[in-house]
Amino acid sequence: MAFEATKREWGELYAFFRILADGYVFAGTPDVKRNEAHKIPVAMIQREEHDGTRQYVIDNDYINVKGENIDKRIPREDFDTVAELIKEAIKNTSGNDVMSPDGVEEFLDEVAIFNLEAQTEDRTDFSVAFYNVDAPLTGFCIRSRMGGKMLPLIDGGRSANFKFEQSGVKFAVPTINKINAEGEEDDVTSRMLMIERLGGVLKYNDVVDKIFRSNLSIIDLHAGRMFAEMTRIMWLDGITKVSELTEEIKKLNPLKIKDELINKHGYYEYKVKELLLALAMGMRPAKMYNGTDSAISGFLFVTADGEVLCYQKAFRQVFADFLYQNSRLEKGSTEKDKYGYLERENGVYYFKLNLKIGLMKR
Repeated sequence: MAFEATKREWGELYAFFRILADGYVFAGTPDVKRNEAHKIPVAMIQREEHDGTRQYVIDNDYINVKGENIDKRIPREDFDTVAELIKEAIKNTSGNDVMSPDGVEEFLDEVAIFNLEAQTEDRTDFSVAFYNVDAPLTGFCIRSRMGGKMLPLIDGGRSANFKFEQSGVKFAVPTINKINAEGEEDDVTSRMLMIERLGGVLKYNDVVDKIFRSNLSIIDLHAGRMFAEMTRIMWLDGITKVSELTEEIKKLNPLKIKDELINKHGYYEYKVKELLLALAMGMRPAKMYNGTDSAISGFLFVTADGEVLCYQKAFRQVFADFLYQNSRLEKGSTEKDKYGYLERENGVYYFKLNLKIGLMKR
């Protein structure tokens, strides 16, 4: 009996089958191409199910599937066939929900996969042993450009809000109400421009959530101001690419640092990359972060053509450059994330903006 799942769920499964069929992954380059000189053999993939751990060991032309109540050999070519069926189903479906291709459900039962999304508590999708079955496991998250919605690096939320103090002109309550009624609900830009037009100024004040403030301070004591200004530029100038926003921040220089630090040492680029790496490997706004590595060691990135590229902290600079060149700021819901309006707090009006960062789909 056929069933439906999202493109993201199918994308995770596709990557899993594709790697087992190929028996290797290529390291990716910052511009999302394979590094021909760096082909990494895969010996085993470990995946978590609701009823326990499964190991899929590559043994020449077979995959040995091992678990608490399972030990069987399945031809590798079957994994290749099913991976291609999934890829074609994703590409040929216009919506986000994809019907399982003929034969795929039976194959999932055969290889003891009952949950399309792995059942892990550490937020990895699965772990890989490179070169040798006994090698230390490397935990990965899957991100796919084949279709569907990619999970963001930071998914907004109220904890990821920045607070700007409204100064310049003291607005009367009717004016405040008029500003807050300006435009559609998510038309934050119109309200920001109206404040400016009426003589108001929005001056950076703080990170709203104290845990996120501390997390950002691990990257840099003034990281809140830096990323708040990037968020402001995104709304006012329509620039979303992180690399382009960083160029704008270099010109604006919100931290008032010396030119030598900006241009020779690449201060702003470095700080942005450090945040992106921290987010990729587990930092969250509302959870205390102390720089300790999580179980996530990298991304397995599926290109639009279905190639799986490997980015991991073992090759830190390439991973950082990949994130820097392929990330963008996104606009979350103002209702859900509670930002984009003038709000009174202790007699002062503040305007909040929200930080949401995702990977670009092309």
